[in-house]
Amino acid sequence: MSKIEINQGEIKVKFNEPTSGKLSFEQLGISNDGAKLEGGLLRLVFDLEGIGEHDYYQVPTIELFYEENMSETHWVCEFNGKTILDKLDHYGHSTILLLNRKVLSELEQHHENVLIVHAEFPQPAKLNLKESSIRLFK
Repeated sequence: MSKIEINQGEIKVKFNEPTSGKLSFEQLGISNDGAKLEGGLLRLVFDLEGIGEHDYYQVPTIELFYEENMSETHWVCEFNGKTILDKLDHYGHSTILLLNRKVLSELEQHHENVLIVHAEFPQPAKLNLKESSIRLFK
């Protein structure tokens, strides 16, 4: 289904096929090693290169839940090197990133398709892998 690589503050997920429905980070195979963000920085890399036809969900969604209450978190999403979302999220335990399906389709390439999510937390954080999820495909 997917291949996971975890480094400090970075989680790489390589999809081998389009997987429909909502997938929790736990279902993707992300371990607790990837859940602890000591420096408060997170870089999520979703490599969609090897999956052929991309049939995106109506509103591709990434939901991130964390154990701590955060005052303000900065989120930036890039697809194939272009910023498609830049937002500040105020106070809480979660963030929902809604992506534009049309923009993803327009930026899609034949050889390389990489979605990168950068998060800057004001303090160290721990992701809730059961609740955090991604839904990209129909």
